[in-house]
Amino acid sequence: MRIEVVAVGTELLLGQIADTNSAWLGEHLAASGIDSHFHQAVGDNHARIVLALRTALARSDGVIVCGGLGPTQDDITREAIAEVMNVPIDRDESLIGAIRTVFSARNREMPESNLRQADVPRGATPIPQVMGTAPGLICTVGNKVVYAVPGVPYEMAEMFERAILPDLLARSGEKATIVSRVVRVWGMSESGLADLLAPRIEALDAMGGNPTIAFLASGIEGIKVRITAKASDREQADALLETEQRQVLALIGDSVFSADDRSMEEAVADALVAAGLTLGIAESLTGGLVASRLVEVEGASNWFKGSIVSYASEVKRSLLGVPDGPVVSDAAVLAMASNARTVLGSDIGMALSGVAGPTEQDGKPPGTVFVGLALPGEDAQAVELHLPGDRQRVRQYATISALDLLRRRLTARSTTTTWS
Repeated sequence: MRIEVVAVGTELLLGQIADTNSAWLGEHLAASGIDSHFHQAVGDNHARIVLALRTALARSDGVIVCGGLGPTQDDITREAIAEVMNVPIDRDESLIGAIRTVFSARNREMPESNLRQADVPRGATPIPQVMGTAPGLICTVGNKVVYAVPGVPYEMAEMFERAILPDLLARSGEKATIVSRVVRVWGMSESGLADLLAPRIEALDAMGGNPTIAFLASGIEGIKVRITAKASDREQADALLETEQRQVLALIGDSVFSADDRSMEEAVADALVAAGLTLGIAESLTGGLVASRLVEVEGASNWFKGSIVSYASEVKRSLLGVPDGPVVSDAAVLAMASNARTVLGSDIGMALSGVAGPTEQDGKPPGTVFVGLALPGEDAQAVELHLPGDRQRVRQYATISALDLLRRRLTARSTTTTWS
């Protein structure tokens, strides 16, 4: 069974809010073995909502419409569905009573405008509300179905799980599960990764396309490689995924920083904990971005000592012992990394200095970044990077690139790499 999601709201098209409902529905439909090949977003316009619904019904077995069920004049999903069904709208007295009860429980008088939320296209089945005031709808259109749910995310999710999913599964008569795993990669281009995995993807296609492999370039979060399997139950789907994931990991190698959709900072945290080491940082061009990402990880205080944001050259020299000369250099980050260990009392010191732009510094063009690493029992090392983009992106790319360098060094110190 194929279900299309239509998100209603001009604010979605204007970028004022993100459409998290469609993403949530896509994930939960897939987990229940229901295909969703198309998602649409449409503004609060009657004719365009009708067109979106008719388009969706022409290519899918059913539609889930999110939003447009409120009490205001621009909440017109009910009217659009009624036109698609070619039926009038009736006001349901039992729904009015339920809405009044919600307001009474809050010691408030129900505005007359809320009566609109009791309007139901003739022949449709209301989905009672248990968290708000807007009932949902189950609307049969020929041999297809339209579901309408509120745009409030927690109301939508509750209504989907309580009423829509059971109805969908009953209509489909099919028991299947679609499960995905996400492998995250840094240090390779999307095209290079695609070339590397192309033979494997072609082999899977020749065997029926289950599992499948897809790519998503995610900027400063790296490239996501999504492996998806469909089976009659979760156990069989997981078995397919496990086999395929092992092959993908072997092909990509150490550019994989997470086999389970975890962030780079979580991967670094895992490596530090496994090694029993603590980290201290000296940041210049990143201005605290590295530390900010690391402290997002729960329990960071166990392995992260802190960060010295030494943005001014005189601070680098007075606090971190950077020698006279250019501060965008290997000598500067080596001194910063080594002395960050001393000042912060950490096992490992890491340092970043560079040119975010838009003008050059110390004769270095924008995008030039030096990363210094000082690990116990090893000589401190400096790595020069050349990163693309404007000032903001250079700083962001420098942050994740430095963390990846640390991850790789920690991995190299270990005899084996264990993916959690």
